[in-house]
Amino acid sequence: MSRNRHFCFMLVVLAVPFALGGCPAAIVGGLAAAGGAGYTANQERGVGGSVDDFTIKTNIESAWIKANPRLQADLNVTVYEGRTLLTGSAPTPEIKAQAKEIASRIPGVRTLYDEIEVGPPESAWEGTKDAWITSRLRTELVFNPSIRSVNYTIETVNKSVYLIGSARSQAELDSATTTARNTPDVKRVVSFVEIRPGMPVAAQAASPPPHSSAQAPGAPAAAPATPVEVEKL
Repeated sequence: MSRNRHFCFMLVVLAVPFALGGCPAAIVGGLAAAGGAGYTANQERGVGGSVDDFTIKTNIESAWIKANPRLQADLNVTVYEGRTLLTGSAPTPEIKAQAKEIASRIPGVRTLYDEIEVGPPESAWEGTKDAWITSRLRTELVFNPSIRSVNYTIETVNKSVYLIGSARSQAELDSATTTARNTPDVKRVVSFVEIRPGMPVAAQAASPPPHSSAQAPGAPAAAPATPVEVEKL
């Protein structure tokens, strides 16, 4: 995350309890839980997957800095089980292509989604509005009982919301994307979410597998995630 976006995010975190009103304790508690081991363990990808994804993200950002410091300044990396989403603004098509090419060579990158836009970087105010959209949407997902919010990662750039993660059903995914496109100020929603009707990875690890193969016979396979743009109503 660039310095500007990190600063904007911190402003939004501080503002959330006052803006939402009436439930500051719940919001603060949720933010604290989001950084804890329990939150990560309950994710579809489990603790190990989260650590692997963080390593991939760090390696991409380090490779960008070594190749060209301008790459890391206004670009963002989001990784979920090796599926890697690149967002942000690049000043030229050449820098956009360089960022994608470097990321594609990092070990562990399973699929690369290039959503980098060519253009000037966001202003601090634009970054603040994007961070607010992300925070508002995260809150909506957390309090929606039909959505397992821990399995969704949200990135917002120029009022475009990108979702990546896993859903238990198409109905759950539809609910999440509908919530996103109805969030104030969102201009479009792009989903890279896989549908996985099986047990979470953490739950699978707790139980001995019935067979030595990676996937039990007859178990539902994850539906491949393909970019789905959802127009705002």
